[in-house]
Amino acid sequence: MRQDNTLYLVIPCYKEQEVLPETAKRLRVKMHALMEAGQISSASRVMFVNDGSKDRTWEIIADLHEKEPELFSGVNLSRNRGHQNALLAGLMTAVNEADVLISMDADLQDDINAMDGMLEAYHNGYDVVYGVRSSRKTDTFFKRFTAEGFYKLMKALGVDIVFNHADYRLMSKRAVEGLAQFGEVNLFLRGIVPQIGYRWTTVEYARAERFAGESKYPLKKMLAFAFDGITSFSVKPMRLILHVGAIVFLISIAMLLWALISKLTGHANAGWTSLMGSIWLIGGIQLLALGVVGEYIGKIYAETKRRPRFIIEQVLNKPGDR
Repeated sequence: MRQDNTLYLVIPCYKEQEVLPETAKRLRVKMHALMEAGQISSASRVMFVNDGSKDRTWEIIADLHEKEPELFSGVNLSRNRGHQNALLAGLMTAVNEADVLISMDADLQDDINAMDGMLEAYHNGYDVVYGVRSSRKTDTFFKRFTAEGFYKLMKALGVDIVFNHADYRLMSKRAVEGLAQFGEVNLFLRGIVPQIGYRWTTVEYARAERFAGESKYPLKKMLAFAFDGITSFSVKPMRLILHVGAIVFLISIAMLLWALISKLTGHANAGWTSLMGSIWLIGGIQLLALGVVGEYIGKIYAETKRRPRFIIEQVLNKPGDR
């Protein structure tokens, strides 16, 4: 068993004032149980990362730290930067103090008891342990269909991604230090972490309903996140445009030959429907192609500016911090 077992739980929070007290209560019990079992050291902590929330989220985190500085820590970002950047900010802050880190959401949908299996795998020599949903029975048909379709599409596009895994995972200190070497601004950690390498395994768990508050990932945001993941790790959409362009080109050649033959044989009666259909079809394909190409160019633009992925306003991680 590994002796370096200081655990930091890294939990991004955005407008989580309704659920944070219950999250802290359950994690307090779990952390003490793990300490008593010798799974983690007494220096282990829960680090909440406030992602620019405008409600009482940071106030609650600061209060937790003031009352129990030996267990609860806090990181306050200067502004809202999104879930992936907030998670990365927490990992990069905690890695200086931790031997092993577990990331999870604040809404209590991730089964905290799955940490036992993750830590067991870590002590058996694994550097990355992915929390994988055992089923999607609690999801609606639409969410289950689109989510599973997304993972299958990512695999088809050649992206190395763990099926039914979100951001509930364990990473060793050296795995997080490896993650720090990836400098891209467009973050999709589910795709980046498998690129690190090292030994990895999975632990299954049942995902519960959200305890309180509203989901921070409505359909529009989920679709944007999925598209970001695809365009950040695969150029196959660009190649698909090339293939579609080649097919349309061949069809246009055939249509041109058909038009010439009709002209020569005296049967050139212009069809309004076919003409309009062709214009709309080709125009739609062109706009779609421009949109996909523009998305890639936009990502290149964002990467070349090298703007910081997050700015930390305040860190509460030791007694006396306030």
